[in-house]
Amino acid sequence: MSDLAKNRLFAIEKESIGPIPAHERHGSGKQLFAIWMGMNMTPLTVVTGATATTLLDLPFLPAALAILLGHAIGGIGMALHAAQGPVLGIPQMLQARGQFGTKGANLVVVIAILMFVGYFASNLVVSSASVRAIIPQSNPSAIIIACAALSFVIAAFGYNLIRKVTEISAYVVGALAVIAFAALLGTPEFWGNVLVGEFSWSGFCAMVAIGVVWQLAYAPYVSDYSRYMPRDSGARGAFWGTYLGCVVSSVLLMLLGAGVGVAYANLETMSAMSAIAGPFFGYLILFGFALAAAAGNSVNVYCSTLCLLTLVETFRTGWRPAAKHRIAGSALLHVIGAVLALAAATSFASSYFSFLSILLYLLIPWSAINLVDYYLVRAGSYAVNDFYLPSGGRYGSWNRWALAVFVLGVVVQIPFMSTAFYAGPAAEVLGGIDIAWLVGLLFSGIAYLAICRKVPSAVHAIAETATSTTPDWEK
Repeated sequence: MSDLAKNRLFAIEKESIGPIPAHERHGSGKQLFAIWMGMNMTPLTVVTGATATTLLDLPFLPAALAILLGHAIGGIGMALHAAQGPVLGIPQMLQARGQFGTKGANLVVVIAILMFVGYFASNLVVSSASVRAIIPQSNPSAIIIACAALSFVIAAFGYNLIRKVTEISAYVVGALAVIAFAALLGTPEFWGNVLVGEFSWSGFCAMVAIGVVWQLAYAPYVSDYSRYMPRDSGARGAFWGTYLGCVVSSVLLMLLGAGVGVAYANLETMSAMSAIAGPFFGYLILFGFALAAAAGNSVNVYCSTLCLLTLVETFRTGWRPAAKHRIAGSALLHVIGAVLALAAATSFASSYFSFLSILLYLLIPWSAINLVDYYLVRAGSYAVNDFYLPSGGRYGSWNRWALAVFVLGVVVQIPFMSTAFYAGPAAEVLGGIDIAWLVGLLFSGIAYLAICRKVPSAVHAIAETATSTTPDWEK
């Protein structure tokens, strides 16, 4: 490692939510591939995959097909968001001001914060379960707190250390996952139960939807990492590096989870992992997964901190968040996430499944609006400086058209929802098949494009006080 790389690795990141200057741009598609491979190398990915053959009761082969299909579809949208980072050089949720206005974007920013903190807490719960599978007498609360502390140290340094840690996780946990797969394929329990289960279109479509939302759940922060890549040459590498890294790793570990669910349906997923691999490799796998989840959790809090700073900056005219503000925000969110993890340690699987379902319905309209606006309406051309103007510049404070499409994009999904706590009339007619995500995606994208072509103010929501003055950020 060069001296420059070492200095970057262990230096506190000074950039926060401002545009990344040209002299700070670095990275490649290969590095992004490693980052997103590492991001999914967590027990949470395995546990989510296990829902296909446990909660949804699918046989292994249909479960595997649903996992592959869902991630392949969702990964396209997620990677298209990642390709925006090198061009604009700003966090993904700040770029939402281009569609919703400076203050209107706060709606999706708050949703993103809730999502990131939810995933952070979920990872803490599953990390704790991994350690307790090794040391049953260990204190789960102490493990959760220790994992949160490790995440905070990494997140405090910022982008470069987070990137390196997730790269290491990709190789270490990837090797452990291969060992786990080999052990799984060598167990008679797997082959004896590989056809067990009952295929249903509702279960199959639910697992496809989980794959889609798993990928789109990353969409609100993929640009937070690709924004450091070179502007002129980074978009293509950002797309493929993010797509392949995220899809390959998530499919690999969810297939592992589905297989574990087949072999030991009566055991908690991480305990079953230990039973499959044997005492030595089982403990090694669980320990590696727990460390990777704790370290990789820094990604969730890093990005939620950027969202938090974006939210606060909206109401503090001329405020430029510094490193100390990022670290303070990170500390606050770590505490909140740890408290949620401590409270949600019981009945985790069912509550997490419901969390994923709700998350999907909220993310779909935002993703559709953002992608249509970026690729079809503005062709990637934004006045980034206007994002930091109190008035919102040419984008205004509120874009009522985009917000209306977003709300309607959620509403039109309601009849098609099929969850543990609610099933819409259309879903019941379809036999429990959940296509709400597809309805929301198509409606939101088509409606927003049609409005932008018919109503000029939907594209340029110019505030009366907007001027061409340079924001304090750029001075």
